[in-house]
Amino acid sequence: MSTSPLALRMVEVSGAEALWLLEGSTLGRLVYTQRESTVVRPGRHTWEYGRLVVRAPAPAAAVPATATYHVDELRAATGTGWSVTVTGPAEVITDPDEASHYRRTLTGWAHGPHDTLMRIHPKTVTGFRLARAEA
Repeated sequence: MSTSPLALRMVEVSGAEALWLLEGSTLGRLVYTQRESTVVRPGRHTWEYGRLVVRAPAPAAAVPATATYHVDELRAATGTGWSVTVTGPAEVITDPDEASHYRRTLTGWAHGPHDTLMRIHPKTVTGFRLARAEA
């Protein structure tokens, strides 16, 4: 006997709620273009002073002028959760003291010489809650 699939829906959340969801998480994905291909790298992040600080295994030279960072929490069994995407100007953190601080507080990945810290100034924040549709 099979059961009918659940009706699911996506509800857009406000920017404030999307930022609240983002602050409660620490793991996401940096998305950028390199050599005409889309590249996705895991990242750790923290929200400080209205900016998103990201540590990702990507070459510093590949950090785009405008970066996209995606965070989500999905429960596969129920098809529920949330998804947030932040886009904005990005800059590589070059100050040695600041970089040292974020290397201590954000766990990184061993990926050769590529261990980049960047600051994203959010210009666009979009978020969605994934939920069951009301019957």
